[in-house]
Amino acid sequence: MSKETQSRLWNAGYTKTWMGNFLIFFSFMLMQPAFPLYLSDVFHANAETIGMVMVGYSVTAIVIRLFSGYLVDSFPRRFILVGSYVLFALCFLGYPLAGSLLMIGLVRTLHGAPFGLTTVSNSTVAVDFLPFSRRAEGIGYYGLSNNLSMAIAPAVGLALYGYFGDFRVLMWGSVLVAAVGLVLTLSIRFPRERTCVRKPLRLENILLWKGWSYGLVVISSAFSYGVVSTYIALYGKESLGITGGTGGFFFLFAVGLILSRLVGSRSLRRGRIIRNGTVGVLLGLTGYTLFAAVPHVWAFYTSAFFMGLGNGHMFPALQTMFMNIVHKQQRGTANSTLLISWEFGVGIGTLCGGAVVDMAGFHAAFWVASMVNLGGVLFYILHSRSDFKRNRLC
Repeated sequence: MSKETQSRLWNAGYTKTWMGNFLIFFSFMLMQPAFPLYLSDVFHANAETIGMVMVGYSVTAIVIRLFSGYLVDSFPRRFILVGSYVLFALCFLGYPLAGSLLMIGLVRTLHGAPFGLTTVSNSTVAVDFLPFSRRAEGIGYYGLSNNLSMAIAPAVGLALYGYFGDFRVLMWGSVLVAAVGLVLTLSIRFPRERTCVRKPLRLENILLWKGWSYGLVVISSAFSYGVVSTYIALYGKESLGITGGTGGFFFLFAVGLILSRLVGSRSLRRGRIIRNGTVGVLLGLTGYTLFAAVPHVWAFYTSAFFMGLGNGHMFPALQTMFMNIVHKQQRGTANSTLLISWEFGVGIGTLCGGAVVDMAGFHAAFWVASMVNLGGVLFYILHSRSDFKRNRLC
């Protein structure tokens, strides 16, 4: 890595991994909110069945991420990233070819494996390109790439689905976006690879156990997001009469993310990691509680803004905590633990949300999401902050 690269935040390698990550999540999230509508309208699946199909990728993503950190830390990162991105892009071709509910579920489940490995390897390579003095700031901006895509892509997907009324448009759109991301990744000039030392395949090289307290906070937030993001389109249509799609919700979520990332990244650069995390979890709790407590259109949209603000502050702060309690050779393990926590939370939230919706309705499911979020907030304030102070290395 050149001296210029070492001193600049937005160097070529970091910028390309940032864009590559944005396209990973954009291609995946383009189908996410309309997927339940597609399963319901075309295959007449109920909420519980939809939850089972939707959660398939989380299961395989979690399984592969158990080994992703080990792979990224033990083998050349160039090989792991490019290989996983190729498989991730190819999996999108399975969706338009699947003609039954079983095949759709199978494709989505298999897709979780390259998705999990690609996101871990890409984020680890991005950190490798960051100068040490600007690592926290860079992590904050990097997180904006997937958060923005998670906010913008669903809105675009719902708009396209509403206009064309054909889910295959979204399927082929995802194929195209993933292909662009792959081409971009192939153009990255990777830093000189360190000599890889293959670690023994032991539990401590798979999960970062000393980061467990931050992982629990991530799980609680992801649980809430999993419930809301999976069933928001059905809820808006059936309970609030929002027939024009829920794109406005994701737009306001994106606005909150952008604002919080711009402010939060500067704050992280000044070392205010714990403060950013505290602000984030409290804003997120405000959003999820408002969403559950007030079944009205204005609360529906206002809560989206608060959820975006909360996520934009919280996630980069927690990722920085993970990065700052490990040495370089454990970055892959730290990243995989963080993302395993997120996928586990989203998966459990999706499954539990579907079961509660079928038994007690949407509002009960959203209250469960809010209460789980509250538990994570209390745990962060009472334990995680002091744990980081004890374990941080830099």
